[in-house]
Amino acid sequence: QVQLVESGGGLVQPGGSLRLSCAASGFTLNSYSIGWFRQAPGKEREGVSCVSASARVTMHKDSVKDRFTISKDNAKNTVYLQMNSLKPEDTAVYYCAALQTRDGCTLLRGGYDYWGQGTQVTVSS
Repeated sequence: QVQLVESGGGLVQPGGSLRLSCAASGFTLNSYSIGWFRQAPGKEREGVSCVSASARVTMHKDSVKDRFTISKDNAKNTVYLQMNSLKPEDTAVYYCAALQTRDGCTLLRGGYDYWGQGTQVTVSS
């Protein structure tokens, strides 16, 4: 059974950090790029960060590129999103998604093959 499971969300104060994990089962990530997306209440789901199948290519949304880091551990079949200096505007449900592709990655949500159920991140004092 193909599955992506996010974990690591929670409540954090502004300026704090969280590390999200996206664990894959039923398929191997070495042939897939992974994207992290988020959706705040009343807003469209947006791409935040992505990493290519080889892990050689990463991309970030401009508003997070100096604060978020994405990494991929193919041996553990897991992708991580390290989020530092969190701001209230980062509050959202965060989703990971997998796209089978030769290389590269995209922050556009269309075309992704598999999606996780999401994990809530709340940044508030």
